[in-house]
Amino acid sequence: MQGSGGGSLRASAPARANLLGNPSDLTGGAVLACSVPERAHVVLEPAERCTLEADGVGVAVSSPADLRLRGDVFDLARAALRGQEPLPCCRIVWRSEIPRQSGLAGSTALLVALLRALDAWRGRESERTALAERARWVERRELGVVCGWVDHYLCSFGGFHLVDFRGKERDLPPEQSPPATLRTVSCPAEGMPFLLAFTGVRHRSGSVHAPARARFERGDPEVIAAHARLRALAYEGLPAFETHDWDALGALMNENHAIQRGLGGSGEVNERLIQAARAAGAPGAKLAGAGHGGTIVALWPDADAAPLEAALRRAGAAAFFRPAPVPGGTLEAQEGAWHGTRTTSP
Repeated sequence: MQGSGGGSLRASAPARANLLGNPSDLTGGAVLACSVPERAHVVLEPAERCTLEADGVGVAVSSPADLRLRGDVFDLARAALRGQEPLPCCRIVWRSEIPRQSGLAGSTALLVALLRALDAWRGRESERTALAERARWVERRELGVVCGWVDHYLCSFGGFHLVDFRGKERDLPPEQSPPATLRTVSCPAEGMPFLLAFTGVRHRSGSVHAPARARFERGDPEVIAAHARLRALAYEGLPAFETHDWDALGALMNENHAIQRGLGGSGEVNERLIQAARAAGAPGAKLAGAGHGGTIVALWPDADAAPLEAALRRAGAAAFFRPAPVPGGTLEAQEGAWHGTRTTSP
């Protein structure tokens, strides 16, 4: 499908939840992670010039000079468009079902969806590994976000996987770094036994990851040992999940969180929700991404999650989500974009 043919196109990508092993993807570790059904959506429509639009507001992009970062909601799209010359003559509109800065990889999902749409607009294929690596490179180098790789792989591939990042200990360009390997995990017929709770506190994952990455690069033995153990937890958790040994899986999740907390990755609001989940009977609970806000994940094998939700609401949870192995970055059927947008010059 090529935009120059006169039609519009739409792409989307899912949120993600880290269940075990995070944030060892920052240092070449492994993570057991699953997609989340909520998605980021991008629509491209033919236009006389390139415009970026979100939340009822837009800006025009007339030249590469307009792609300099400005610290606003359009920076992610500006970063994605860099190097894509000539600029596409299209109206780029996006919206997301994923709460902003919620620890569910909402920004990465939007970036993956946008890159997938831009490839289709130019008549290019989007191989998923290359899409994940390119999205990560844009976020790391163009936007300056200190990040690992798991968000980009889960948003690109979707599904439920044990993702191994061995060989990515150094922060190198995609062509100098081996791709991650994915082992697909089967989801139980009754669904995933996890509940995600958004704290309501927005956070920037890079601000949490940057100190740990800096310590790793300095050869800090505490961080190196901690991330090695986090990697092992992901592998130990897989058989526990597959055999429904919820006590063992819960203990591994709790250990994962203790390591994150010990490295300064948690926060008061995270601890409050995690303690509430465990007090309600959850065998395990931990951060689903970076801490100091964002989202926690609790193991809850019981089909009735009402008691857990009630306990988490009392502790301040703002919203709930469920992990599910849904498709990754997807080019969807043609649809209309959203209207009522005003466009301004940069």
